[in-house]
Amino acid sequence: MIDLHCHMLPAIDDGPTALDVSLAMARCAVADGITFTACTPHIYPGLYENSKDGIAAAVDAFRAELAKAGIPLQLGFGADTHLAPDLVGGIKGGRVPTICGSRYLLLEPPHHVAPPRFAESVFGLMTAGIVPVITHPERLSWIESHYQVFPDLVHQGCWMQLTSGSLTGRFGRRPQYWAERMLDEGLVHILATDSHHIDKRPPLLAEGREAAARRVGAEEATHLVVTRPQGILDDRPPSELPPLPAPRPSAKGKGGFWRRLFQ
Repeated sequence: MIDLHCHMLPAIDDGPTALDVSLAMARCAVADGITFTACTPHIYPGLYENSKDGIAAAVDAFRAELAKAGIPLQLGFGADTHLAPDLVGGIKGGRVPTICGSRYLLLEPPHHVAPPRFAESVFGLMTAGIVPVITHPERLSWIESHYQVFPDLVHQGCWMQLTSGSLTGRFGRRPQYWAERMLDEGLVHILATDSHHIDKRPPLLAEGREAAARRVGAEEATHLVVTRPQGILDDRPPSELPPLPAPRPSAKGKGGFWRRLFQ
């Protein structure tokens, strides 16, 4: 499996603070069946002032530590990128990395406030030739009141990434509900761990794949953790990758009781 969203680098953002924890995370990922991890620390102006060159240097150093420890995990890098002015300029200027140098960019919306003109900002990225991959929409506190923005963005060509643990209830019932709903409605392109630690948020992807397989079948579950992630690494255009599945019949009209409950 391929994990394209993981905070594994030590002492670079809100992930692990020590190398031994990072190595434990890498061992856990390998044991779970992950063969490739993209290290994607936050780029959040004013809080995490990471850059492409700094992340690349941190990955090179961590790759050397993996080799010394005999941990067979392949690494790449990108960034968990927050919306910021002139994000396109940051990408084209070499300050903000896409996922492993591809046309795909991890884009993290604010957790608790729906950003104004969010769809417009995402569309601006797409017109610049970038495929935004929205990270963990199911965990945003404003998804209830702005849910339709996500299907609309998918239909315009944006990608969605769910957190593996959301499908298994690691983040609670509410994110699990929205993760399952988006999966049922055929809105999810990839799963990733978004791991930050070995204990509270370990890099486990197999459990999410199995949970997805129970809802959308084994073939689509493989697309979520292997086929489409590999397509990103190969920088293939979305048109050459497996299309999203049709919505499940049970997804039609879904959300009455549960949506009222979580609102």
